[in-house]
Amino acid sequence: MKRYSLLHLLLSMFLGLFIALGNTACSTDTKNSTIIIYPAPSNEILSKDYTLEVNGQKVDIYLAKIADVENPPSWTLDPKDVGGPYSFSYFDFSGEVNIKITSLNKSLDNLVIRPLLAGIEPKVDGNTLTFSISKPCKLSIEPDGRLEPLLIFANPLEINPPKQGEPSVIYFGPGIHKPENINLSSGQILYISGGAVVKGGVSVSGDNVKIMGRGILCGNDWPWRKGPGSMIGMREATNVTVDDIILRGSWGWTIPIYNCDSIAITNVKLVCSKNPNDDGINPCNSQRVYVRDCFIRTDDDCIAMKGINLGSNNDNIEYITVENCLLWSDRARVFLLGHESRAQYMRHITLRNIDILHFNMSPFLFEPGEEMSIEDVLVENVTAFADYPIQSGEKTFDFIRLKPAVNQYMKNQVPGKINNVHFKNISLTGEEKEGWYPIWVTGADPEHKVTNVTFENITWFNHKLDEQSPQVKIDNNTTNIHFINSGDK
Repeated sequence: MKRYSLLHLLLSMFLGLFIALGNTACSTDTKNSTIIIYPAPSNEILSKDYTLEVNGQKVDIYLAKIADVENPPSWTLDPKDVGGPYSFSYFDFSGEVNIKITSLNKSLDNLVIRPLLAGIEPKVDGNTLTFSISKPCKLSIEPDGRLEPLLIFANPLEINPPKQGEPSVIYFGPGIHKPENINLSSGQILYISGGAVVKGGVSVSGDNVKIMGRGILCGNDWPWRKGPGSMIGMREATNVTVDDIILRGSWGWTIPIYNCDSIAITNVKLVCSKNPNDDGINPCNSQRVYVRDCFIRTDDDCIAMKGINLGSNNDNIEYITVENCLLWSDRARVFLLGHESRAQYMRHITLRNIDILHFNMSPFLFEPGEEMSIEDVLVENVTAFADYPIQSGEKTFDFIRLKPAVNQYMKNQVPGKINNVHFKNISLTGEEKEGWYPIWVTGADPEHKVTNVTFENITWFNHKLDEQSPQVKIDNNTTNIHFINSGDK
């Protein structure tokens, strides 16, 4: 057995304490605010595009890779079209804090801060902007549109986080860790503290599992489709919560949820778009999935609901809620419902209070097949900004498409059905271009129809839409499709 002298042990303890203190979160209290800042690991490569100060304190800025895939297929994004790595930063606070950002490489002449509904009106002096915030928020600082923005995740203060050494807790403190595979079962808690970068994938099964913390779960070390499972993959799990963490650089589907019940994902930030097929959150054959107060940027679909498997007690996709979220898809759809779905129903879906910062293909694509019925869907209070596809050629995309379909993903080559869908208070903004982003409703045949769809207060580039609008196309095999605008009798 290797022996250590007392002096050696004391030196090791002192060195460990010194390193820990160097990576410890910095907490500052003033009369009007409390701020928690988490230093990045010393060997993390940081952004050289921006600097950030909160109440005069420096906050480290990380990088998220984009379109970084070897030998990409022809349908993927070209890196030159979507810019280089983008930047993101995070801190916790209460009260009111002052934000100061300096853009080191881009002019602020065309600066936009999204979401616009946040109402941030900064003071700009040369390449520096300042503003104040008094409640938690997620902001995209955009000197040049979708190209190389700075994302700011201003979190609320943590309340009673788990401590290292507690039973059933897998704890990652500040620094870089590479466990590669983390398996969670009933009653376990995974905690990724602020200042931690954990490289690997997480598999969840069983009951009452928690994933939480302020740190980063990172997939940058793995190429497309070569990572360990999924970044957070759930199978046959119930009562799972995922709170507050950041997921970066997924190699495939980021959070797939297979045959699960009662899943809550809150204040989670996905800074992806490194690889194709990096869907954000995929409820598959699952029930009672709640996604709240999240930020999702992906190359592929932000939220894709699928009914892939058959054979469990309940294969339906039911009671799915996505609300109070910021969504951004660089290449694909924002909400995709119906592909790869062999369940009987996809129903009781609520999508509300959504700000779509940027999108490429149709933001709302409902295409059920294999006899599955999409029904009882409410889409409410959505603002979407259209900055148009980067690579589309002559092809244009719909804003909303409701169309039972047959496609290459289906085992049974038959369409599905759509019934009882309500779009309410939906606004498409940006620059209007002829032929782009219409609403298209069409059935497949008399047995696979679209029925009972209401469009209420739909604003299309400042135009209120109705059945006669040129931007609306209602085809055959549809029943009871109608528009309502405020003031209509």
